[in-house]
Amino acid sequence: MRITANPLRGQQFPAVLLLVAAGLGLLFANLPTHDAIAGLLETHLAVPGTALDLSIAHWVSDGLLAIFFLVVAIELRHELTHGELDSPRKAVQPAIAATGGVLVPILVYLLIAGGPATASGWPIPTATDIAFALGVLAMFGRGLPSRVRVFLLALAILDDIIGIIFIAVLFAHDVQWLLFGLAIVGVAVFWLLSRLLHATGHTLVAVAMAVVGVVTWGLVASSGIHATIAGVMLGLVMAPVPAGRTRHALEPTVNGAILPLFAFVAAFVVIPAVSPTALSPAFWAIVVALPVGKIIGISLFGWLAMRIRPKGADPALPFADILAAGALGGIGFTVSLLLANLAFEGDAVIRDQAILGVLVGSLLALILSGIVVTLRARWYRRAAPVPAV
Repeated sequence: MRITANPLRGQQFPAVLLLVAAGLGLLFANLPTHDAIAGLLETHLAVPGTALDLSIAHWVSDGLLAIFFLVVAIELRHELTHGELDSPRKAVQPAIAATGGVLVPILVYLLIAGGPATASGWPIPTATDIAFALGVLAMFGRGLPSRVRVFLLALAILDDIIGIIFIAVLFAHDVQWLLFGLAIVGVAVFWLLSRLLHATGHTLVAVAMAVVGVVTWGLVASSGIHATIAGVMLGLVMAPVPAGRTRHALEPTVNGAILPLFAFVAAFVVIPAVSPTALSPAFWAIVVALPVGKIIGISLFGWLAMRIRPKGADPALPFADILAAGALGGIGFTVSLLLANLAFEGDAVIRDQAILGVLVGSLLALILSGIVVTLRARWYRRAAPVPAV
């Protein structure tokens, strides 16, 4: 009997699912279904005995998305300790490229939307969506050498680290340090329990970890620091074996439910009935900064990194391969959508237009990267030696 691999653990299907979910969110927001769905998403659900009283939309972005960041943090830790970033020699080249992929989009954004009302959106075009980027690479990159994927993965992981720092530092409001201190205690207890689980594998320890994790999330959410940071902290401190098992168990749920649901909710915005010239500068800045700023920044800094690589480093990537990685880096999507919600939380009009900018900019980057990766992969397939008969 043939066992079929779960497509939700792959790269192509989750990327398509994300795109479909975002498209449906945008579609239903602009149909007569808008009011009914908007009313549902704005319905508040409170946790008795706590200060947590969030709308369903915020339960998705603050609660469910924390699980996604837990999985991301587990992958980050693995890559930093045993993967593509476990030594300075491996990390220096993608780190330099990632720096360009952050600085140039910020510069492009501020040149277009640096006014007082929109300047706060500068972090939005700095993100790279790992799932989307790797999905596009898997779809169109047959024939590309594996080191292109390795470079892109390291680059996107470093982008994630930068995005997490932005979320933690820039979007904390009226921090309740006592509650955050208690959350740190919760993280320490979670760390200890994960070591016990690694040693004993006892079910009660796993249950205790789940309880401590939820309590820690609640403390972070109540402290004024964005709740997704709880997922990051918990994922980074887990013992390796339980962390690997947790990631494996959660991956289908994250790819098949949590991320598509977030994409639907985040993309549920009304397209403004105005002329293009009346759109916010934030919209245009993101539309340009994601596909253009990313490809210029990653390609330029990546090329420089290859020229100054340390002794003993892997052979330099051809500039065309770096260009392909730069095009893929412009697909911001998940983290960019979250950053758009946070950057313009107090202005619904600009927020919605910034979200549209993320969708349009990411779509343009997706199309551009599909073309560049296809052409580059085709070149490799043509250049490959013909096997002897």
